[in-house]
Amino acid sequence: MRYLCLLVLLAPSLLAAQTRPARPAPKKAAPAAAPAAPANRWPIETLAVEGNRFYTRDQVVAVAGLKIGQMAGKPEFEAARDRLVASGAFETVGYRFQPGANGGYNAAFQVTEVETAYPVKFEELGVPDADLEGMLHARDPLFSIVRVPATQAVMERYTRWVQEYLDSKGLKEKIAGRVTPLAPEQFAFVFRPARNLPAVAQVTFEGNQVVPQSLLREAVHGTAIGFPYTEPHFRELLNSSVRPIYEARGRVGVAFTKIRTEPTKDVEGLHVFVGIDEGPSFELGNVTIGGETPVAPEALLKAGDFKKGDVANFDRVNEGLERIRKAVRHAGYLDVKVTTDRKIDDAAKKVDVIVLVSPGPQFTMGKVVFVGLDLDGEAEMNRIWTLKEGKAFNPDYPDFFLNRIREQGLFDNLAQTKAEIQINQKEHTADVTLRFAGADDATRGPRKRG
Repeated sequence: MRYLCLLVLLAPSLLAAQTRPARPAPKKAAPAAAPAAPANRWPIETLAVEGNRFYTRDQVVAVAGLKIGQMAGKPEFEAARDRLVASGAFETVGYRFQPGANGGYNAAFQVTEVETAYPVKFEELGVPDADLEGMLHARDPLFSIVRVPATQAVMERYTRWVQEYLDSKGLKEKIAGRVTPLAPEQFAFVFRPARNLPAVAQVTFEGNQVVPQSLLREAVHGTAIGFPYTEPHFRELLNSSVRPIYEARGRVGVAFTKIRTEPTKDVEGLHVFVGIDEGPSFELGNVTIGGETPVAPEALLKAGDFKKGDVANFDRVNEGLERIRKAVRHAGYLDVKVTTDRKIDDAAKKVDVIVLVSPGPQFTMGKVVFVGLDLDGEAEMNRIWTLKEGKAFNPDYPDFFLNRIREQGLFDNLAQTKAEIQINQKEHTADVTLRFAGADDATRGPRKRG
């Protein structure tokens, strides 16, 4: 019994001795530290575009491929610059950045856009033009049907994309994209099948009485003879080169009723026959200014000098539109565009014209600098220069000012003068530098009077 009690008393100790000791509880892992910013890379706080005229800031940034908040440094900006250069839309591309307010930096791309550009046209491709336009818009944020930079890179890329799109639709014919003349000094990028087309060798007009055959042939000779023939292209040529001849005679309803072709007998090519319905003569009705303009409508109409009741000569109408454009430019709107809508009254044989003015931003006078004058001469120029800083910039004023200086003989022995205008598209200002040079001495003072 004593032994039993001893075993009972010893049992807890034995069990404790035989049980495997418990492992200590593992320590909780420390929370992972946020990854440190890569060396020489900081978040982009703002991203601007400078020097752009035809493209918006968002279009340029989309091609560059950078975003607000992105960690970026020199490698990322170099790659973005390369993407902009490869687009073919810019003559030069640069960038700069400076510290921002929140530990990142403010960045800007500085671009110079390709000035020469043409509209895009599609011919005989077997799909709706709108589908091709939409595809190009989706693939290139810079694409515009009315303005494509005239660079090899752009043409090769667009031709490849159009070919790939047609292939995806089961249209396997090889296409080509070429610069094609539409009228004198008017061109377009035309995408069409690459197969050879017969060239225009001769053009004959049928049904014309008001305008002689010789004048009509002369109008199309430079852009038709020797060029590949398609009817859509040829009709565009007629509208751009022959229609204005009739509209100068009030024949605003002229129609090219039928075009047919046949091979020529003496040379290789096509003889194109154009049927013309010259229509009646119209007179000019009311000319009005549509919408709001920065210059009073009555002042613009006075500048246009339109003759209501005269034959609707659209050569003269266009001359009036140019005078309106200059009047708006004189108020500082350097990028103004002036277009028209027509309302043709067939019963009254009258055409009303609505003038539409898109002024764009107003530019103001910046700094004026006189080069080649002594201190007295510079002081005199500053005194008589009336276009002061901050005023609406008249782009014709610098040359007008120099002509007045020469006519009034304010300087002795003044041989040459030159006005240079520097436009700041971002600030919408214009700085002017006037250079004076005498025949023998480039530093002349004003002529002493009395």
